[in-house]
Amino acid sequence: MTSPPYNIGKDYEEKATLEAYLKNQEIIIKQLHTKLKSEGSVCWEVGNYINNGEIFPLDMYFYDIFKRLGMKLRNRIVWHFGHGLHCKNRFSGRYETILWFTKTDDYIFNLDSIRVPAKYPGKRAYKGPNKGKLSGNPLGKNPSDVWKILEDDWMAAFWEFPNVKSNHPEKTIHPCQFPIELVERCILALTNKGDYVLDPFCGVGTTLVAGLKHSRKVIGIDKELEYIKIARQRITQFFDGDLKFRPLGKKVYQPTGREKVSKVPPEW
Repeated sequence: MTSPPYNIGKDYEEKATLEAYLKNQEIIIKQLHTKLKSEGSVCWEVGNYINNGEIFPLDMYFYDIFKRLGMKLRNRIVWHFGHGLHCKNRFSGRYETILWFTKTDDYIFNLDSIRVPAKYPGKRAYKGPNKGKLSGNPLGKNPSDVWKILEDDWMAAFWEFPNVKSNHPEKTIHPCQFPIELVERCILALTNKGDYVLDPFCGVGTTLVAGLKHSRKVIGIDKELEYIKIARQRITQFFDGDLKFRPLGKKVYQPTGREKVSKVPPEW
């Protein structure tokens, strides 16, 4: 599970042409493919590359790179979040994508580990040979490929994990940090306890913490020494029980409409 730089000129990257950026990324992806076990998966979380106001969806370009290596796309997962930069000349972006690729057809997928509560668990078959029998699974339903946390259902059909902004308990100095919750679902579904989880762009160690939470062995790589220091500190805090993170399944705050910021200002 990883999220590579988007080539948008953040402090930790040099902005290059799209062609040069993808060529460099392909070198890394080839190395990942070589090291990946036959039953393993790659989750590649990306957004958009923007140049002179034009959007280039990076998942579209990365798809071709992975396919040239013979890998198979199992899902294109949409991660929806409620906050981000506001745009003036186009609709404000509120989602990124996770490309889930496998190396072979014999891959790990622990659906029962990530099932979500069904809306109608008591639903029964209306007709046919199973008429009158329960039609669902006692452990819940498949969470689908669009991810959102609803008020009472952390694994509903539309997956929205709040992105890590200034008031998020996991926030560090990293400008593009993703939440531990997002990684947890991928790790629970696509690996078993004791498996290795590698993040070649580990940043401040979010993937590493998520893996350790669920008894996985973790490896992180990053070229920014400052981020590595923070990642090590977060791992130490995790083992000491001092690391702050948003609990898995915590309800997303829903405004009541009585808050001052929820009301139309008198100036309008």
